[in-house]
Amino acid sequence: MFAVRDEAQALDIVQDAMLKLAEHYGDKPAAEFPMLFHRILQNTIRDHFRRQKVRSFWFTLFSSYSPQQAEEEFDPLDVLQDRENASQPALPDEALQQTQALTAIEGALQQLPPRQREAFLLRYMHDMSQTETAAAMGCSEGSVKTHCSRATHALALMLKEKGVNLT
Repeated sequence: MFAVRDEAQALDIVQDAMLKLAEHYGDKPAAEFPMLFHRILQNTIRDHFRRQKVRSFWFTLFSSYSPQQAEEEFDPLDVLQDRENASQPALPDEALQQTQALTAIEGALQQLPPRQREAFLLRYMHDMSQTETAAAMGCSEGSVKTHCSRATHALALMLKEKGVNLT
């Protein structure tokens, strides 16, 4: 079984699971609630860890392009920094490599089907929950999962073909 160490995140996960139980199974007999809630909670925890894994992968990728000092509305595609995130400008060859990598990422994002691009950007760039993303897109949470999964795999393939190393 998974363990969520952050108390606030754990409470959010339990709350999401309770809302899902009430939304989807409110008409079921009360005797079935413990079993249903346990399964929903397990799935919600798995979703949390999957989302964290994907988010950390993409933020790690973009972190090499972020400035050393945190800015309020930072967009990694707007700023180029050297590998050490120093305050000095990147060397010409590093700047060229970063520019090429960012161009490849932007191009790969544009090549995604619109729904996949929308789901990916909302979930991982705007840090929206699966429920929030589904509401914003006007679709089910399952569709959001599918769109995000397909987008992540497609982006990884496209970037690998263009020579962008993601690790």
